[in-house]
Amino acid sequence: MESKYKNQIVKIGNVKIGRDNPVLIQSMTNTNTIDTIETVEQIIRIVDAGANIVRISTPTIKDAENLKDIKEHLLQKGYNIPLVADIHFNPKIAKIAAKIVDKIRINPGNFVDKKKEYTTEFLPPQYQEELEKIKKQFIPLLQICKQHNTAIRIGVNHGSLSERIINKYGDTPVGMVESAMEYIQICKDEDFHNIVLSLKSSNTRVMVYANRLLFEKMKQTGIVYPLHIGVTEAGFGEDGRLKSAVGIGALLSDGIGNTIRVSLTEAPENEIPVAELILEYSDNYKSSDTKKSATEFIKRKTNSVGKIGGNNKFSVITKSRSELVPNNHSTDDFVYLDTNTDDLYPMFDFNDFLLASVKSDILNFVDIWVSKFSQKHIDTLKELNNVALILSSYGYDDINDYYNSFELIEQNNLQTPVVIKRTYFEEQIENLQIDCAAELGGLLIDGYGEGLWLETEEDFPQSKINKLAYGLLQASRVRFSKPEYISCPTCSRTLFDIEKICKEIKERTSNIKNIKIGIMGCIVNGPGEMADADYGYVGSGIGKISLYKGKEVIKKNIPENNAINELIELIKANGDWKTTEN
Repeated sequence: MESKYKNQIVKIGNVKIGRDNPVLIQSMTNTNTIDTIETVEQIIRIVDAGANIVRISTPTIKDAENLKDIKEHLLQKGYNIPLVADIHFNPKIAKIAAKIVDKIRINPGNFVDKKKEYTTEFLPPQYQEELEKIKKQFIPLLQICKQHNTAIRIGVNHGSLSERIINKYGDTPVGMVESAMEYIQICKDEDFHNIVLSLKSSNTRVMVYANRLLFEKMKQTGIVYPLHIGVTEAGFGEDGRLKSAVGIGALLSDGIGNTIRVSLTEAPENEIPVAELILEYSDNYKSSDTKKSATEFIKRKTNSVGKIGGNNKFSVITKSRSELVPNNHSTDDFVYLDTNTDDLYPMFDFNDFLLASVKSDILNFVDIWVSKFSQKHIDTLKELNNVALILSSYGYDDINDYYNSFELIEQNNLQTPVVIKRTYFEEQIENLQIDCAAELGGLLIDGYGEGLWLETEEDFPQSKINKLAYGLLQASRVRFSKPEYISCPTCSRTLFDIEKICKEIKERTSNIKNIKIGIMGCIVNGPGEMADADYGYVGSGIGKISLYKGKEVIKKNIPENNAINELIELIKANGDWKTTEN
């Protein structure tokens, strides 16, 4: 059956993305773009690591003009890599860059729209007036791009939506989609189709739902443009890798995404191996054509059985009592012991459960291989109110078996709580992190399951597996058990050593409960990109830091050498210094 919509192919320099072309990997420089040699050397490191496209931060007109010198130096060294200029706030910079590079990235939230506090709702004539201002600046840029075969990425960020969009649609995935669609429509009216779209957020659920919504919206309008996907400000270390794998993996498994960027607060070349692993594992488990991808979060209603399901926290099952992650274990979690005593909640295979003469009146775990789960199991479980279902599988089994099982559960309105159990065979802990996050992230983001049980055939310390389970739940927005750090991957605007500061802030705040801290390199995009954070640490000048509570700046331009102490005092002053020892 022929599709009712067209999948657009976009050419960026010497590569193509979209339709059946392979998913390409990209990263972004964090050097001073005026420094040609330093920037060229970093681009070469990124390309040698395996990137297909490189983006260059372009904050000023001088930076834009220097892109020509950077491109010439790269060609002289034999690197004909597609280059993208990253533009914020200034259409004049975009018009210069569009004559030099292969693609420019603009942000609808700040390309023309300015941050203003609108106290009244926009009337239709006012809203249209603002759109006309956008056209006045955007159409001349499209004409330049046509002349030079330059592509445009319309890159919407959740944290930097314009006040006009927020006023009408809210700070929501719908608002992100509508922001993109305004610019898409202008492009269509001008018969310009060399477009790539991106909708990014540091919140993986927002990011996934926004991209799914945009994909469906584009299908309805007749043309699906290529999508650049990534979790912005993902952070550093294991947490940054988990968040990136969860968000990107969930979309790739839906068949959404044509180019990816992993945003880590590390050297940009470190992002490439992570992206390659995400692609590798995502290729192993493409979703079935019948899978319905959610565009809003609706948690399945379940019974509360013991301490699982209902309004209880999402549970983690671990194998070792002595190696539990410190401060994370709670009465909502369970420890599996290979023993049998009267004071434990028993676990049975389904058939053994039916025949068992001794069962718990409170909670019985019933284990069924997910690929064999069927209507007969549903019919039995519907009559029981003291069972939690464990759906088990191996890492090489089809992940779609879980989606099929949960669809059957929903069709029958089965309210038995479900534990997702998966056993992996990865030999490296770093690979295990990416594999399970890219694979299970979509299930968790869509609200499936009331418990998680990770197993591995390799002899990893159980503490690492437990830490991974809690980290995966936090990356998927299911359960928060430690502070979350929203930190930018840095660019030429960064005003301090962000990797060093991130590590120090984490060391000094790691035992605070339920708090999100934004660590941003500059004042240009930082406050917007960390919009989901409770507190913010933002570079405001050389050696100067501004501190935020939510979106409000509390202290401006304080000396960097005392800024972390002041951040801690700010958290304490607002009563949010609640440690796991309290």
